[in-house]
Amino acid sequence: MTQLPSEKPALFKGRHFNHLLIIQAVRWYVTYLRHEVASITVKTARAGLHPLFHQRFSTGMNKELVVHTTVMRWVQCFVPVFEKKWKKYARPVGSSWRVDETYIKVKGEWRYLYRAVDKQGQTVDFLLSKNRNKAAAVRFFKKAIGNNEIPEKITLDGSQASHQAVAELKAEGVLPAQTLVRTNKYLNNMIEQDHRKVKQRCYPMLGFKTFGNAEVTLSGIELANKIKKGQFDTSGITSPGAMIPQVWEAVLAA
Repeated sequence: MTQLPSEKPALFKGRHFNHLLIIQAVRWYVTYLRHEVASITVKTARAGLHPLFHQRFSTGMNKELVVHTTVMRWVQCFVPVFEKKWKKYARPVGSSWRVDETYIKVKGEWRYLYRAVDKQGQTVDFLLSKNRNKAAAVRFFKKAIGNNEIPEKITLDGSQASHQAVAELKAEGVLPAQTLVRTNKYLNNMIEQDHRKVKQRCYPMLGFKTFGNAEVTLSGIELANKIKKGQFDTSGITSPGAMIPQVWEAVLAA
């Protein structure tokens, strides 16, 4: 069997487990449903594809030795760092945005997840908020504009708070006065469909324990979705045909 590299990047210094296992566990956690993660780790161990996974993730009964809470701690620790690393290779999104909110349960209470995609379905940005009001919508738009180029068109749902937020940002000069704002349920079907990819991953979690944990985990889920959508250009640091684990290693090492 192929052995894992023993050299550990500075990012993972002091960690007991091999860095490749940590990267893989975090990636799977934010990408797949929990039962899919369990299935994948068992299959990987059975196939002998990864000796460290065989050692750490399964016993003779195919039960996990790395407990779920350990992986959750890795997610909280490493997702913010992973997100910053990947951001350096982000492709620009389009100038026509579809904006909408959905609901996420945190500590037994519904919170509001503001999200936007462009007309090609590429993720623009997201913001988790305790409230659904103009102030929250303003924060979302400022975050999205700060991370991307200013949009030429914004398609909103019927929420008055979002319309008021855009009007305020135009008055402040954050958005150009000529920015086209419209309400079109047909055009916003795209963002509503995109919400499902995030919420399907959240359902098995049965809600988040804290607001901070929810923010970080959602960041990881959004990152995984953006990678799936091809929103990063890593051609400068990877060879053609590179496998996903190799791409992740190259991004985190750069």
